Amino acid sequence: MSAPARRDQLLDVTGEIVAEQGFHAVSIQAVARRAGISRPIVYEHFGDLPGLLQALVEREMARALEQILETKLDDLTHGDPIDLLLESLRRYLSAVEQNPRTWRLVLMAPEGAPELLRKRIRRGQATVLDSLIAAVGPVLSRAHETLDPELTARILSAIADEYARLVLTDPKRFPPERLLEHARAYLGWLGGLSG
Repeated sequence: MSAPARRDQLLDVTGEIVAEQGFHAVSIQAVARRAGISRPIVYEHFGDLPGLLQALVEREMARALEQILETKLDDLTHGDPIDLLLESLRRYLSAVEQNPRTWRLVLMAPEGAPELLRKRIRRGQATVLDSLIAAVGPVLSRAHETLDPELTARILSAIADEYARLVLTDPKRFPPERLLEHARAYLGWLGGLSG
């Protein structure tokens, strides 16, 4: 197995352990055992346990950021705001549905998560929030001058993340289609953003 393939395998195994039992269950021995290799091979790739965990966090957060960039909203004045918001939400929920392990780390950090993960999550949330503020700001200044763009963006982000957690925890009860239907009705009930 090539070095990059082995590294990915070890990160996959580490991610499985974290998903099943939390970060506290990860050890070099546990990863080596599950991968069917000796501990020195894990050390060779990551140096030590903190290096392994850092590599896992970096890889999963890079994946999440790449997926989030695909959901990025443009200025909501360039179309129907509700349709644009719903399309972004659809892409987000699709990413969550297709990559549950990554998104469980981001949205439901397991017990014992390293501080690095928490820092990277906060940084990612700030990036998403800035993007949402930029998207909703122009339409709010036109249609709803009294609505605060930052607070609106925070509420929209919180709703989207709660929908995503529902997809992760009970996908049969809360499939993306149901959540998108609810989001459309809810945004319409609020008067939408084109108002």
